[in-house]
Amino acid sequence: MSEVYQSERDVRISKIHKMKSIWIIPFAQSFDKKHLISDIIKEYDSKDMRDINDIIPSPVNQVQTAGRVMLYRSHGKLAFAKLLDSTDEIQLMFHRDNCKVLQFQNWEYTYVDQLNSPDWEPMSAYKFAEKFIDMWDFIWVTWEVFKTHKWELTIFVSQFKFLSKCIRWLPEKFHWLQDQEDLYRKRYLDMTMNPETYQRFLFKSKFYQTLREFYTNEWFVEIQTSILGNAASWAAAKPFITHHNDFDTDLYLRIAFETSLKKATVGRFEKVFEIGQDFRNEWSDPSHLQEFTQVEHYAVYRNYEDNMRFMEKLIDYVFDKMNIDRKIKVKDKQWIEKEVDFTTPRERIDYVAWVNQASWLDITQYSMDDADKLRADIQSKWIEFEWMDTMWTTTLIDYLYKKVLRPQIIWPSFIYNYPKIMQPLARISDINPNIVEQFQLIVNGREMCKAYSELVDPLLQKANFDEQADAAAQWDQEATASDDDFVTAMEYGMPPQSWFGMWIERILAILTQQDNLRDVVMFPVMKPEVTTNAPLIYPEGWRTKGELKGDLKDNKVEDLNKKIETNSDLSSYWNLPTLEQVHWLVDKYLTETKKHCQDVAKVMKYFAHKLWQDENLRYIAGLLHDIDRDHIGKNPSDHLWEQFDTIMSEINAPQLFIDDLKSHYNPKTWVPVDSLLRKYLISVDELASFVVTVAIMRPTWMEWMEFSSVKKKLKDKKFAAWVDREEVKNCEKYLNIALEEFTLDVIKALQN
Repeated sequence: MSEVYQSERDVRISKIHKMKSIWIIPFAQSFDKKHLISDIIKEYDSKDMRDINDIIPSPVNQVQTAGRVMLYRSHGKLAFAKLLDSTDEIQLMFHRDNCKVLQFQNWEYTYVDQLNSPDWEPMSAYKFAEKFIDMWDFIWVTWEVFKTHKWELTIFVSQFKFLSKCIRWLPEKFHWLQDQEDLYRKRYLDMTMNPETYQRFLFKSKFYQTLREFYTNEWFVEIQTSILGNAASWAAAKPFITHHNDFDTDLYLRIAFETSLKKATVGRFEKVFEIGQDFRNEWSDPSHLQEFTQVEHYAVYRNYEDNMRFMEKLIDYVFDKMNIDRKIKVKDKQWIEKEVDFTTPRERIDYVAWVNQASWLDITQYSMDDADKLRADIQSKWIEFEWMDTMWTTTLIDYLYKKVLRPQIIWPSFIYNYPKIMQPLARISDINPNIVEQFQLIVNGREMCKAYSELVDPLLQKANFDEQADAAAQWDQEATASDDDFVTAMEYGMPPQSWFGMWIERILAILTQQDNLRDVVMFPVMKPEVTTNAPLIYPEGWRTKGELKGDLKDNKVEDLNKKIETNSDLSSYWNLPTLEQVHWLVDKYLTETKKHCQDVAKVMKYFAHKLWQDENLRYIAGLLHDIDRDHIGKNPSDHLWEQFDTIMSEINAPQLFIDDLKSHYNPKTWVPVDSLLRKYLISVDELASFVVTVAIMRPTWMEWMEFSSVKKKLKDKKFAAWVDREEVKNCEKYLNIALEEFTLDVIKALQN
């Protein structure tokens, strides 16, 4: 914490003590807020009002409101402030000759215009306001409304009282907007400082109300189901696992509501829905959250085609009720802005036909036992995706679809006709035994909702679960687990029905034109910050987050009790080579690749400074990450293997640091990208190289370079064809930072 920031906080705390000494309560118990600011503006903005000179000596009690002070300026006998509440902002005026503050003395509340203290000179209430009302305090005000000579609606404050004293200084708005991580961690400040953020979450609340209204109008009953369960079935996803101490058993956080809702239909309910959280222990990126919200429903005697019409009806209801324009601007995977039209009815796309056409593979011909054959056939078409060597048939087909088809779909479109092995809960088509009756609504390459006709045959359901168990035995982490209790419920008789589920954060991100799902989550889950007051021990030259936050004063202690980065033992870094040793090694082994390593080192140092991490460590990592490239003749198959280890042994580099460097080639080395250093190295490497290549083609080199220059070249697949376009976007995969934002930082680092 900076000295200025600390001093401001101390000053405000001292004001609290002084207020108490003169019987002013800095934190109120309650107050009577009779009017919202928006209501005051609506009622008085067009009214004829008295002149301020008539108001000052004898104001009329017209309004009582409260909020946060966003501005306070004193001008002799006048003071002006801005007051913000949940609805709007209004100007306040205090006058020296008619101002009273609420005081609590002799066990009663009294408005006084003069404050006395044994330690101070007598102070007027107006002077008290001038000295003790700070920006961001909460106050209650009352009396008459008027307009200034500039026609600004204003409350003349004859009486006020403190509601809550703010002791931390809110950040400057434009500075605050630059720190995306703090926007997520301290969303309460984001919503205070940024009206558009506050309005976004008001919109979200209204969306929930509208959604419930629609379901109620359609005669659905809302129920609640358990988040904890004995089985993690009913979706292809890796679950979160917790332990129930009282039962002494492991339980799963639900990955969907489906089976619980479906069991309700066995118990007489014909139309049920639920809005709630699901949990899937998977990766984070701008389009995926581990904790997300869904609305799911079951309707008996309906099929998936009924749900297509239901979804179109829902779209029309929400857009009409909330007065949303049917045409919305979105950015695709290449950050190109496009217009999406939600006018119904929507286009329908055959899943099997389109995937077969895009990949030249007939995916209906593969059974659960054909994973090896399908994998080989996919690779024979020069199609690759991560972790495919460990995937079973269903997951391979799903990722194939996500690779060759889904990213191409920008317009809202219904995808239907799925292979039967893709959905063990869905009903098999009566017309084609290889197809299940299912659809998804895709917008901008993302799934917005899914629905299918339900499988209600308990014998077939059990057989499907057994097949999924075989997939799990083959280490497919996303295979659907068996659920015997669910099958038992089916055996008591389950009516024909259709399921529907919609991902609420995804549809909200589209409707509010946000690129990252975290921007529609009020308090998204974040990695913990180092905020302990216990001092830590660091290698020489390390700067701690605590030095910035004011939590850590001394880093010389006996025990190392914390870690700065995930899976990083700080003690392993104590024997890092010196800069002199590193430069000697670079000069010895690097020729053509030297400039690239220097560029990466420069960018790594820039981000280290920005994040208050060790600049020296990250600079060295950038210089040495490709130290063997020229020595091995740039043969990718030899990169980061024996020659790399031999070179690093010349400077006795610690093993953890060697692993850090190897992590940037994760698909080959399999070193996990699980620390901040590793995530930035793998994100910077390919992108920095591409940015420099773009700069070479510009007459002004890096000067005045914008993201548009990089984006244009990324679209040109012939330009720098050796650069993997997916690797360029590693910042989104590993850091949850939009490519444009990250690229601008890389450009800035290279310009310096």
